[in-house]
Amino acid sequence: MAEYDVIFIGGGPGGYVGAIRAAQLGLKTACVEGRGALGGTCLNVGCIPSKALLHASELVHEAEGNFAEMGIVAKSVSVDLAKMHAYKGGVINSNVTGIEFLFKKNKVDWLKGWGRIAGPGEVVVQGETEGAHKAKAIVIATGSEPASLPGVEVDEERVVTSTGALDLAKVPKKLVVIGAGVIGLELGSVWKRLGAEVTVVEYLDQITPGMDLEICKKFQQILKKQGLDFVMGAAVQSVEKLKTKLKVHYKLRKDDSAHEIDADVVLVATGRRPFTAGLGLEGAGVALDEKGRVKTDAHWRTNMDGVYAIGDVIAGPMLAHKAEDEGYAVAEVIAGKHGHVNYGVIPGVIYTSPEVATVGLTEEQLKEQGRKYKVGKFPFMANGRAKAHFATEGFAKVLADAETDRVLGVHVIGPMAGDLIHEYCVAMEFGASAEDVARTCHAHPTFSEAMREAALACGDGAIHA
Repeated sequence: MAEYDVIFIGGGPGGYVGAIRAAQLGLKTACVEGRGALGGTCLNVGCIPSKALLHASELVHEAEGNFAEMGIVAKSVSVDLAKMHAYKGGVINSNVTGIEFLFKKNKVDWLKGWGRIAGPGEVVVQGETEGAHKAKAIVIATGSEPASLPGVEVDEERVVTSTGALDLAKVPKKLVVIGAGVIGLELGSVWKRLGAEVTVVEYLDQITPGMDLEICKKFQQILKKQGLDFVMGAAVQSVEKLKTKLKVHYKLRKDDSAHEIDADVVLVATGRRPFTAGLGLEGAGVALDEKGRVKTDAHWRTNMDGVYAIGDVIAGPMLAHKAEDEGYAVAEVIAGKHGHVNYGVIPGVIYTSPEVATVGLTEEQLKEQGRKYKVGKFPFMANGRAKAHFATEGFAKVLADAETDRVLGVHVIGPMAGDLIHEYCVAMEFGASAEDVARTCHAHPTFSEAMREAALACGDGAIHA
């Protein structure tokens, strides 16, 4: 068996990015992945395919709604779902083969099979019979899997997780989404635009928990306007499988009253949990926390010498770009350099239409900390580019320190929010003030002008609102 400087177990965003960076730093590197394709959940059954369907379904909605007003005459719009899935598959394949090319380019060995830590510095790959691969360092980057819900049996046909929801053979007449988080709202939006009746059942009293409350309220208002129904404060008890339909049984938390709702398909979107099955962590002595996550220190080291962990399998937001940053940083640590991740400047994005993007602290967090702050807001209704694109719903919101003007948090709901948020990520990384952004020239006409105007609103006031 080969000997390596570092072996990454898991070929998702954290593992493959870390492996490439380690190789660039001169380390002999391997990556163990048993899925049959590199890229992990994100590229194969998560981020990338969902964005493909979101894009396609948004164009369907645009054709049905705004084409006529723009003078584009289309007699009718129809959806060939099989072709749409084929398009999605092509997008996945191009990304996956791209990573294979990058592995070859950087001389990273792909060890095909499921990996297990056999002991200090030893990784066994399922299907290989000659023993363990040796490594000076091992990085656990095995990601996460959909969380289960008591009383709900997933079959990935009628009762599905995000994996099954990305590959439905036909548009369901009635779709019930359990969970009003990012995954549920994105995929619920896809199937709503393609013709399904969508009801979202959420245990809490607000959608997207943890997000800035003002953004949450506006977001739910927009989704309702788009036709999504919501049942809030509801605890799902079970999903009953009948011959021709499903029945979702739930109780309202406010009065414990029992209710039910019919569905053709149920999407279970109640979050994700670390994927550690088959890794042999307990046998190897790697410590886990109460939520099943691998315990690490500030340098991603576990309690076992030479073993590190990154991404969804450790504490923190389960985001592909967070895993990528950790993969890059842990490779540098292993190579004897100083790897660093600024966890205060990791953006979060919901890729609905309009998009929602956030970075830094929310108003609720600032109030809880007793910090004095000021708020600058600007509506996309007053943005010239947004008017031309029929994309005027939403606003940009900047939170800055009341005394120093330093940007503390930014929250956006509107067109291209996931791209617009990044100028503030850079600003916050360099400790910029709202005035720094306000005094930076922004091209006209662009959506990004709304970001500048929100910064201006933290001072003497926005110009166009």
